[in-house]
Amino acid sequence: MTENEKNNIFGLLGRNISYSFSRGYFTEKFQKLQLKNHSYLNFDIQSCNDFPSIIASENDLKGLNVTIPYKQEIIPFLDELDETAKQIGAVNTIKISKNKSLKGYNSDVVGFEKSIKPLLKAHHQKALILGTGGASKAVAFVFQKNNISYQFVSRNPNGNHEISYENLTQEIIQSHTIIVNCSPLGTSPNIDKYPDIPYQFLNQQHLLYDLIYNPEETVFLSKGKMQGATIKNGLEMLQLQAEESWRIWNDL
Repeated sequence: MTENEKNNIFGLLGRNISYSFSRGYFTEKFQKLQLKNHSYLNFDIQSCNDFPSIIASENDLKGLNVTIPYKQEIIPFLDELDETAKQIGAVNTIKISKNKSLKGYNSDVVGFEKSIKPLLKAHHQKALILGTGGASKAVAFVFQKNNISYQFVSRNPNGNHEISYENLTQEIIQSHTIIVNCSPLGTSPNIDKYPDIPYQFLNQQHLLYDLIYNPEETVFLSKGKMQGATIKNGLEMLQLQAEESWRIWNDL
């Protein structure tokens, strides 16, 4: 039997993921490519400890995407990490080999870098990363790679690279002309929520990037737009990271 004739199951691992972009994206992709025996499922688990039972029970599982809140928690359950995922300390793609060996990758890096690069200008030298979860690690990795200095902004700052929202001064906002929201604040259905930064200090030099894609324009982005900032949501990043996941599952 060819790969197309066998059952090939892919899926998304996360918590409370009924809203998931990935399932719709891959289901449509399989239809377009006429991959009849391919399916994409949501594996909605309350704890990472439920993960091994999924691997044990799903014999046709070939690959998984990983989302909030398991991008870091999943690592101890894997057999191997790709070099980039190892450096970042977060995984959002798992390739499952025939012998059920699990290798973790980070396709968020590819998605974020390809989607933000066309917007970067010479004055974009410093960035603020709002939130410290798994996706923020991929964002920081991209900035490091492109010689953009960055600071994490956290409600509970920890270490040299992190500052609190209360400490965001006019000077800090105006010198950090890239601001990326990696927090879930503003995600549908809680669309009235937004990160608590001093938006009045934003200007035309700023680039605001929100990893959220639903709603299309979050309050964070609309407040930036009102100040003249360039804005971008996370939809293209999601599409690009999904394609990178597909490449990983099929090519490596």
